[in-house]
Amino acid sequence: MKKIFLILSFTSLILTLTSCERDITSLNEDPKHPSEVPSGVLFASAEQVLLDQLMTTNVNRNISRFFTQQWSQTTYIGESRYNMSSRPIPRNHYNYMMASSSATVNSPGILSALRDAKKFLDGEAGTPAQKNNNLAMIELVNVYAWANLVDTYGDIPYFGALKATPENPGSAEIPYDDAKVIYLDLIKRVDDALAMINVTEKGYSNDLIYKGDMIKWRKMGNSLKFRMAVTLSDVEPALAKTYAEAAFTNGLFTAPEDNFGLKTFPSGQFSNPVYQDVIQSGRNDFVPSDVLVNFMNTTVDPRRAAWFTTVGGAYVGGVYARQNPFSNYSHFTDAITGENAQGYLLDYTEILFLRTEAAQRGFNVGGTAPALYADAIMASMTEYGISNANAVTYIAANPYNAANWKKSIGEQSWVAMFNKGFQAWNFSRRLDFPVFVNPSNSVVESVPVRMRYSDQEYLLNANSVNAAATKIGGDKVSTKIFWDKF
Repeated sequence: MKKIFLILSFTSLILTLTSCERDITSLNEDPKHPSEVPSGVLFASAEQVLLDQLMTTNVNRNISRFFTQQWSQTTYIGESRYNMSSRPIPRNHYNYMMASSSATVNSPGILSALRDAKKFLDGEAGTPAQKNNNLAMIELVNVYAWANLVDTYGDIPYFGALKATPENPGSAEIPYDDAKVIYLDLIKRVDDALAMINVTEKGYSNDLIYKGDMIKWRKMGNSLKFRMAVTLSDVEPALAKTYAEAAFTNGLFTAPEDNFGLKTFPSGQFSNPVYQDVIQSGRNDFVPSDVLVNFMNTTVDPRRAAWFTTVGGAYVGGVYARQNPFSNYSHFTDAITGENAQGYLLDYTEILFLRTEAAQRGFNVGGTAPALYADAIMASMTEYGISNANAVTYIAANPYNAANWKKSIGEQSWVAMFNKGFQAWNFSRRLDFPVFVNPSNSVVESVPVRMRYSDQEYLLNANSVNAAATKIGGDKVSTKIFWDKF
């Protein structure tokens, strides 16, 4: 009875995380009874918090939709102006993803939960194949989270991070590691995880996304590797080609059913994070931006009807970085803000755009760039219920331009990754399209291509973070991530 109560209490706490003081690791302070917090519960909690953090529109935690100027604000416009200091946004994202890199371990963190899941897995029952599958799942989510941190901040504590525990606090100073070195190590970790997978056995039954289906986890691992490989294209073209072709050969997502995320969120405490922030909160803080809506109006994009309401028969976006009376502009439809709407962190549409880019760069990934471009747009249209005829008309009106392929892929992936903030940000930074204009009332030097380090690090890990800031060229939003070469 005690074990059941502890598991239910833990799950309840995880699924009701709502503040910046969420705590995962403090629940695991009794190393003598690890089975009372099964590793599968920790794994599921990490999946849930990952989905929540990367999808939330909470302006204290995730403003990635403003980095790509797809959303506008109505009354409070600080975040559209890229003010990330009055609210500790870099700190909160960092802590939700990892937990503090210093001796402070009582912070929320996806990676700390996965660390504990891996530790507790060792003492649990199961066949070697099942345990290897579970370990592979832990590793793949680990890699996803670590890659997000590198893509967001650049150099970060990695090899020495997450060593501290409540029983062994360790040193307050943890060095920052080179971002490219981390990326290459993460790809190796993907390969090692894939090698552990046995598709004739299941993984964790607690798994929120694939229910332990290892065929789907294998596709996820290859697709994650493919994303990271293409991301490296401008700085390590030969390696990128090798990694991308290997991932393609071993099997990427081939249909929406493979997507990493949820086709429909459940109701209640684990509902769509966008619904919680936009509808359930009772606030009218957001509208689609004029930057996106005007582009879609110009291209006569049929996805407008799936995503936005009309005002006087027209789609009208709020002026970016300005106050916008809520009633004067288009609003989001249930496809975006519905309680049970979808939420994907890596999906078939994204993979098709990445394959388009890879093919254009000369990688052997099963198609030509123009054909894959059309497939990618079609997949996005299908994802939101647009008819095949309307999609074909749109593709014909917006053809692939091989002479300016970064513009073609950059703009169309930006639209297709709508409401997928971090995914859209990665495409736009690497391809330099669309070209965003820093608003005249911005508080920073440019539209962010990087998030500044957590202010907490300057208090708890000062020597290391200052050294890292100097190495990368300054802790500024204009300092490019290592793979963002052009």
